[in-house]
Amino acid sequence: MRVLAIGSVYPPHLLGGYEVIWQGVSDALAAAGHTGRVLVSDYANPAVVEVDPPGGSVHRELRWYWHDHRWPRHRLAERVAIERHNAAVLAAHLQAFAPDVVAFWPMGGMSLTLITRVRRARLPAVFFLLDPWPIYGPVHDQWLAPWRPRGGPADRVRAAAAALTERATGLCTELDLRGRWVFGSEWMAAHAGLPAATDDRSGVVLRPGVEQRYLSAGAKPAGPWSGRLLYLGRVVEQKGVGTAIDALARLPAETTLTVIGSADPVYRATLESRADGLGVTDRVHFRPACSRAETVAAYAAADAVLFPVLWEEPWGLVPLEAMAVGRPVIATRRGGSGEFLRTGVNCLSHRPGDADGLAAAVTALAADPALRERLVRGGRETAETHSAAAFNQAAVAELVRTARSQVPPG
Repeated sequence: MRVLAIGSVYPPHLLGGYEVIWQGVSDALAAAGHTGRVLVSDYANPAVVEVDPPGGSVHRELRWYWHDHRWPRHRLAERVAIERHNAAVLAAHLQAFAPDVVAFWPMGGMSLTLITRVRRARLPAVFFLLDPWPIYGPVHDQWLAPWRPRGGPADRVRAAAAALTERATGLCTELDLRGRWVFGSEWMAAHAGLPAATDDRSGVVLRPGVEQRYLSAGAKPAGPWSGRLLYLGRVVEQKGVGTAIDALARLPAETTLTVIGSADPVYRATLESRADGLGVTDRVHFRPACSRAETVAAYAAADAVLFPVLWEEPWGLVPLEAMAVGRPVIATRRGGSGEFLRTGVNCLSHRPGDADGLAAAVTALAADPALRERLVRGGRETAETHSAAAFNQAAVAELVRTARSQVPPG
């Protein structure tokens, strides 16, 4: 089976768990004897020194509307150039690679007409949905946004203008999301934002899991408390890092917070100013995103891992990874993460944005070694029931099943 996988960012350049999960499935496909090709944007994190593996299976050729945590506005000529480029790149890969099935991964900020072109090529497709890009993607796709239906009589005018534009430019002006959907959580399945024309019944929930490297590290027993708190993940507002810094100001002076991840520069500056105003600058340590191997050591060095997300998290690999390594977790349990996080069993919880509640949870952990041990045990049991290997096997089976059906999306 030949699988063409399309998305925005792919390891070693990554923003979060979406890309890591994608790579796991790619590796599983290869291990099962299938041939895969990755087609991704030309985004590159300058801090990454790793290179793509030999063999030419990863192609970083697409252009992206997102840049440096922002959505810069493009002139019409620039949008046309982006769409023409991406359409030509896709056409070349479809012809040269001749995939049996196409997999779509993180597509927020990408040219969503790539999906429509795959459908028009009558190729089976599988969508792996681990964040709500069907909601925000069409808004930020600057080519499709003008034609997007909004409800009301003006939609008829938009449709006519879209049809004229497509005839004049040869560029797609519609978004066709019908196909086979794999949702990363029950929450994601319920909040996918798929249009009415999509066959929502053509989907399944597969929950991502923990890589073996974390499980193999073993659960570190709770030792003496030293106040080392860790946040690991994208440093953006919806992740609640500000809540963690506010909580730090309510905790003893020996408590520290290490923040590891790709940061929105503007938001990071806001956090640094916030820490300075609270008098905790010397207790907050920002670190760039590290390799997957390095994250194991980062978890193990912490006394507790914070997951203070404000938004409805589609799933949440960080708590699972932390629990696999034996670190107690404090979280808001928002969105899909609430499907495996259980207060008092494998985590402590607080309300989103509640710095007092977060500080109280840290204080409770610091004062109670027995509580830490109980959460470590419960967390390890949870992590062991959510393995990446099981998810990868199920994801490969979905691709094989869809390819063999020879039924195009929808």
